[in-house]
Amino acid sequence: MHADRKIEGNTASGGAAGESFRYDARSVRLHWLTAILVAVLWCLGQTIDWFPTPWRVAARSVHIVLGVALALALCYRLLWRIGAGRRMPPAGTGPMQMLATSVHVLLYVGLLAVVVLGIANTWIRGDNIFDLFTLPSIAPGNKALRHQVGDLHGLAANILLALAGLHALAGLAHHYVFKDDVLRRMS
Repeated sequence: MHADRKIEGNTASGGAAGESFRYDARSVRLHWLTAILVAVLWCLGQTIDWFPTPWRVAARSVHIVLGVALALALCYRLLWRIGAGRRMPPAGTGPMQMLATSVHVLLYVGLLAVVVLGIANTWIRGDNIFDLFTLPSIAPGNKALRHQVGDLHGLAANILLALAGLHALAGLAHHYVFKDDVLRRMS
């Protein structure tokens, strides 16, 4: 965890002496795009009902369109990570590395859960998209299912935001407490 500790000939910051290892530019862009989309979608999801009725359709439509953008970004990000994305050596060892890996896996699982539940929520509810077209409901009149899936989508989004906050705090701890280069990998 400390910048001067060696891991198989590399510094704990992920690079050989004098060499700074960073994620490739595409991975960095996808990371920050995902982070921004999650934050904007969460804020919009919390405030949709505050909009006056004529604007609520537009707010919900923006939420749905940005949710689709998040789904596409997630798919692309997973394909990139599996394929050509840059592999980084672990930032540490032992329990801290296991925790970091666990949080990363949970972030991906959380993203997937939020996206799948959001898609299900849209199709169960049926939605008017910008007054241009309507997605038909696959369960018209089933208010119990509509509320249950909507509540699960909201809960998953809240958990995802909490995990993302933990992830961000860990990055800041690496930068300010451990004083290593882990945070700079994603810049």
